[in-house]
Amino acid sequence: MKLRKVTAASATVFALALTVTACGGGDSDNESSSGGGKDKITIGIKFDQPGLGQKTPQGYEGFDVDVATYVAKKLGYEENQIEWKESKSADRETMLQRGDVDFIAATYSITPERQEKVDFAGPYLLAHQDVLLRADDDKIKSPEDLNDARLCSVTGSTSAQNVKEKLAPKAQLQNYPTYSACLTGLQNGAIDALTTDDSILAGYASQSQFKGKFKLGGFKMTNENYGIGVKKGSDLKDKINKALEEMVADGSWDTAVKENFGPANYKNEPAPKIGDIKS
Repeated sequence: MKLRKVTAASATVFALALTVTACGGGDSDNESSSGGGKDKITIGIKFDQPGLGQKTPQGYEGFDVDVATYVAKKLGYEENQIEWKESKSADRETMLQRGDVDFIAATYSITPERQEKVDFAGPYLLAHQDVLLRADDDKIKSPEDLNDARLCSVTGSTSAQNVKEKLAPKAQLQNYPTYSACLTGLQNGAIDALTTDDSILAGYASQSQFKGKFKLGGFKMTNENYGIGVKKGSDLKDKINKALEEMVADGSWDTAVKENFGPANYKNEPAPKIGDIKS
């Protein structure tokens, strides 16, 4: 085997390469060039809520996804540096406490009980418990009109029970396994109304196959302050709050609302001020 001669120029290039490596040019030391110490950020969202957080064959979409993507960019991460993780409602606090995710944007209402376990940036959306009705229904005009109506919510949710206990004691509760099942029942007349947060209802009603078939009641039965959850004591909270303020200021927040909820004629509240939690 012939050995190639090392020229003076080759030796110089080799020496420079060693110098760059020694000065920290390796991948492991340069991970944080765009993102505060890591080459990716892990974000929790819902995977099954159209209009808010949904995994599709094309990727991830919804208002929560748009908010999270904007925040991540302000933190120094491009879209291809985001790792999305499914954050089911019952798992959110545990995921943050274990460090499975950096933050969670998943219709995550800020409550005193949750604030004992995690910190919240925001709120970034004020939602309300509402009902979804058939577009041609002119009988249900107020929560009281839900008396004797067949009211659907998903199994395990407290939304329908809240209505029965506080507003319409004669409502006939129907528990279905999924919101999609409730929508089918609403469409074919098996139920009269579906209840949960208005943002979630708007997301489902905005799907192309349901366009023009449903409408929101606009009852605003509760306040749901959606926040971005972070681990207790995390310095991300202040950074995320700043990003949310910038999202509102540059118009990106309004654009995200219209693109994700517009087809359902969702009458959203104005963007809430950081720290303004409505009881």
